[in-house]
Amino acid sequence: MERIPMSTIRLEYVTPHHPDVQPTVARLDEDLLRRYPPEDIFGMDFNDPHIDEVQFVLAYDGETPVGCGAIRPLNEEMTELKRFFVDAAYRQQGIAAKILMRLELLAREQKYTTIRLETGDKQPESIHFYKKYGFYEIERFGPYADSDSSLCFEKILSDQLS
Repeated sequence: MERIPMSTIRLEYVTPHHPDVQPTVARLDEDLLRRYPPEDIFGMDFNDPHIDEVQFVLAYDGETPVGCGAIRPLNEEMTELKRFFVDAAYRQQGIAAKILMRLELLAREQKYTTIRLETGDKQPESIHFYKKYGFYEIERFGPYADSDSSLCFEKILSDQLS
């Protein structure tokens, strides 16, 4: 696989209404549909009245979106990592780590102390990634509580802004 120079990758904060968000999230959903039945996928409703509370980071190679991630509030102290994805051709190059660090910085700036997430049991690469970056497994929460394929993780955010 050809490595993409990291200097060509840029990250951008965007709203859920940015024109590149939904097509990038759709690529994530396509990947998930190859692994899980539709009822085991917890997508994002872009028509939800609270969608404007979600904050996205998009990764670009030039003008092409190649990855994304978002945070949405769960309560005053806790946020959830959502729609985290990097295109297959761009994986194993540090892009996901850059997106995660940017989202963690955003969460700390907004005074969140904890970040949670859900991933699936058929995504070993995701599980490894999250553990590598300090997430630990917790009981399934919220909409994932009854989903046998869901694994939930949490990370306590440091007070230090990096």
